[in-house]
Amino acid sequence: MACPFYNGNVVPPEDTEEGGGVGLDRPDVGPEGDAKSANGQENGGKLYGEYLQLDKLLDAQKLVSGEGSGRHTHDEHLFIITHQAYELWFKQVIFELDSVRELFNISEVDESKMLLILNRLNRIVLILKLLVDQVMILETMTPLDFMDFRHYLSPASGFQSYQFRLIENKLGVKSEHRVRYNQANYLSVFGNDTKAIEAIRDSVKEPSLSDLVQRWLERTPGLEETGFNFWGKYRKMVQLMLEQQRKKSDEESNANKKAFQTEDYKKRKVCLFNRKKKKGSCTSYGRLQSQFDSIFNVETHNALVARGERRFTHKAWQGALMISFYRNEPRFNQPFQLLNLLMDVDALITKWRYNHVLLVQRMIGSQQLGTGGSSGYQYLRSTLSDRYKVFIDLFNLSTFLIPRDYIPPLSRSMKMRLSVMDERERAAVAESNRED
Repeated sequence: MACPFYNGNVVPPEDTEEGGGVGLDRPDVGPEGDAKSANGQENGGKLYGEYLQLDKLLDAQKLVSGEGSGRHTHDEHLFIITHQAYELWFKQVIFELDSVRELFNISEVDESKMLLILNRLNRIVLILKLLVDQVMILETMTPLDFMDFRHYLSPASGFQSYQFRLIENKLGVKSEHRVRYNQANYLSVFGNDTKAIEAIRDSVKEPSLSDLVQRWLERTPGLEETGFNFWGKYRKMVQLMLEQQRKKSDEESNANKKAFQTEDYKKRKVCLFNRKKKKGSCTSYGRLQSQFDSIFNVETHNALVARGERRFTHKAWQGALMISFYRNEPRFNQPFQLLNLLMDVDALITKWRYNHVLLVQRMIGSQQLGTGGSSGYQYLRSTLSDRYKVFIDLFNLSTFLIPRDYIPPLSRSMKMRLSVMDERERAAVAESNRED
């Protein structure tokens, strides 16, 4: 494969009989036979180092541990390189994330763009996997090695990475779900960095990926009450399933099986306990709510959203569940892949946070303050909760799945809508059905 940095402005002549052509096959020889023109400078091209601006990139590692004495701490170089690599990858994640948001930020998402959206989301997932594994490189540094230069870092802190805050906001982390940093707004750590503060504020004003995905899910074909009415059919099948489950447990002769089935049925029918009270009292809505009632009752769902236990609108939640059930239908195949990639993004960011927490505990223990003034390990551990999972509802869809035998069958017209036929083919099939 030819080097991608070879100057494409030079058109190689035809190969000789001896196969001694020039150009891509002979990057060491130019069109006039001299090595100088081969690098493309005479044709307006750039060298590898010039194109990547390596002079700036490789000169950006300024060790502070040896200023004055000239005796630098060896592992500070690794510390700087690793965090600079993180920031470069964060920049690429933001670049891809913005492009996906742009493709979603229209009244009706072009289905022909779905493959492009999946490709870019998958790229984000692969980058995040790389960032998760990158923590292992820092773990080659011992706590004593870190102590040699840690005192030089204050008041710098990873919390001041404005690019990571941009990623969170662009994905859809809400301010009300954040753990407060030293009892202050997270913007306070950026001091007089007006560029960072302005960028973060703009990211809050813009529609997040979560917002855009919800709008898209709300338009899922088949949710219309006057059409296929998936939600109405699903609700009937849930009621049938629970009733049959109850009858089965009543008729079971084996005591152990009966106890298990009865308990499973009760779990589906118990009231939602207030987490603050732990037990002995149901939720403040004043009435018993079954597990499934929490999704069938819009008021209950909205109350859970207000409490931060759910994120999606009720209609978007229905769309996500329908796609999960009928993922093998042609028009739902790529949307199902999309939902899985969104969960991958959430899961990998959580893994990265977790690896970071363990790294901090290994390096400074559980009691020391962070270099930026936070509680260090204790603060970071608090960010591992579900409050930072933007797509938590997609994870929790599994709670409300029902066996395949209970999934409402698609009508012929709905089956046609979810096919890959064009409008003329659909009209022909519809006409044929009428003739039959």
